Amino acid sequence: MSVDTKTPFEHVNDVVAQLKEMRHYAKNNVETLTAQWLLFDGELRKLKHASLIETLMTRQGELHDALNEEITALEELAITLKPPPEETPATAPAQPAARAKH
Repeated sequence: MSVDTKTPFEHVNDVVAQLKEMRHYAKNNVETLTAQWLLFDGELRKLKHASLIETLMTRQGELHDALNEEITALEELAITLKPPPEETPATAPAQPAARAKH
C-alpha cells in the first residue's frame, strides 16, 4: 500500500511501531550506559566526568519515558480511528424469507 492510500489509522499504527522500536533501543541504551556507569563510577569521578554521564543517563531515561507516553497516546488515538468491522454474510442480520406464491 503506498503512502498516498494509507488511512489515518494505518499512519498512526506505523508511527506507533516506529516509536516502539525507538523505545526498545532507548531502554537498551539506558541499561548499557548504567552498566558502564557502575563499572567506572569511581574512575569517572576522579576524571571529573561523572556529572556529564549522569546527565546523559537522565536524558536517555527521560526520552524513554516520553516515548512510553507518546506510544500510549497514539494507541488510544488509533482506537478512535479504527474502522468498524465490515459486515459479512454470517454477521449480517438475517433477512426474512420471501413467501412463495401458490
